[in-house]
Amino acid sequence: MMIPTVSFASLKKPEKGDIVLFTFENGEQSDSFRVINKALGDALTRAIAAEEYKGKLGQVCKLVAPGAEYSHVVIVGLGEQGDFSIAKARQAGGVAAKTLQHKTTALTMMTDWDFTEYSTYFALGALLSVYEFNKYCTEKNKKTDAKHLKEIQILTSDFEAAQKDWSNISAVAEGSYLTRNLVNEPANHLTPPEFAKRIKELEALGVSIEILNRAKMEELGFGALLGVAQGSDAEPQTVIMQWKGNPEDKEAPVAFLGKGVTFDSGGISIKPAGGMEDMKMDMAGAATVVGLMKTLATRKAKANVIGVVGLVENMLSGNAQRPGDIVTSASGQTIEVLNTDAEGRLVLADILWYTQDRFKPRFMINLATLTGAIVVALGYEYAGLFSNNDELSERLSTIGNDIGEKVWRMPMGPAYDKALDAQFADMQNIGGRDGGSITAAQFLQRFVNKTPWVHLDIAGTAYTGKGTDNGPKGATSFGVCLLNQLIKEHYEA
Repeated sequence: MMIPTVSFASLKKPEKGDIVLFTFENGEQSDSFRVINKALGDALTRAIAAEEYKGKLGQVCKLVAPGAEYSHVVIVGLGEQGDFSIAKARQAGGVAAKTLQHKTTALTMMTDWDFTEYSTYFALGALLSVYEFNKYCTEKNKKTDAKHLKEIQILTSDFEAAQKDWSNISAVAEGSYLTRNLVNEPANHLTPPEFAKRIKELEALGVSIEILNRAKMEELGFGALLGVAQGSDAEPQTVIMQWKGNPEDKEAPVAFLGKGVTFDSGGISIKPAGGMEDMKMDMAGAATVVGLMKTLATRKAKANVIGVVGLVENMLSGNAQRPGDIVTSASGQTIEVLNTDAEGRLVLADILWYTQDRFKPRFMINLATLTGAIVVALGYEYAGLFSNNDELSERLSTIGNDIGEKVWRMPMGPAYDKALDAQFADMQNIGGRDGGSITAAQFLQRFVNKTPWVHLDIAGTAYTGKGTDNGPKGATSFGVCLLNQLIKEHYEA
């Protein structure tokens, strides 16, 4: 779908249309609220009383045709004023846009209280909330409501500063839309070669793209990744993206890596049939890296960034990898594959080793829908964070809390690592049921050498089965905003 356009203007009373007002919980009403309320003969005051509206975060009070000039007036709660944040601005903007998503083609949001620093995040939340993936819904698309939101205007005190900053934040929306589109694609359309083809489109933004085919990966010794891919007719790919936004910087680049299993049947260790259709999203880590690279290139980030994704399909066939097989990874370490459904860590093992060996990056952050165990531990609110570096972990935790893409650091240590010891190889690819997300991270750590490293297990956050205030059911694009902000705050000239 097309991303609605966003513009910013000075605070004034709109003459007509559909407008959104924001209020804090049990707080003083804004000047905008008072102006609109007076124009409507105190209709807002009466509606708030009738609906018992208190201004709690995400609470909505909607008036339909309250006067000749306005089709809808929507009041959205912001919660307590003292602890307002970017995350809450995103949520409130999303609630507002979703409330009017199919009711109008244009809406105006009025933000008071010197909201300049938050205005762009109201807009970002709005754009994320109205995202839809209707590419294959032919009948639905024929009947699409003409009132599909196309324009959002934000009225704010310092609109010029907001408009200037929007060029950066709008890039996050573009990268997020790309990530969601990739994750939502069915696996028969988004095979590893097709995925690589779509990544190539980033060359138009100045991202250099290098694709390693099966022959090249065999030459490099990618035995772990290729073992996963051998049961599929689809050609595996490793794609390397480079954004050189600061040529003057002589320091090593930073690197982001993603698991790109375009469909995960579980292989010989086949998954249960119920819910297997969702395994098209097992490439969300790779899609997030691609969306991040688009964001950085679109906003011309002054940083040097590497993106690496391993793209495979985990299928069953007469040539599929068997439980008990032993493969040799790019690091030279051998792995006994006890469970072919623990395949993502095999893909990441080779690309992590390759990235640290070739690029010597300042740090590596990998993203993967790696384990169901992380969902058992953290539910759907936090991604699991595993790391060998306190500074990186603290930065990601702080940013995540602020912008609403939260991470929770999990323990690691020798006792967990010992569970991976194998009888017939250097290691085995699973460590048993207990602490499953931790032993998976311990496995990955064996391939990072001494490079500062973070593993984000996004199995619970990359995809939603019920939708949120910032998007419908399906892909969430978790991580694009988080990692862009990490670069912006700490690694950009």
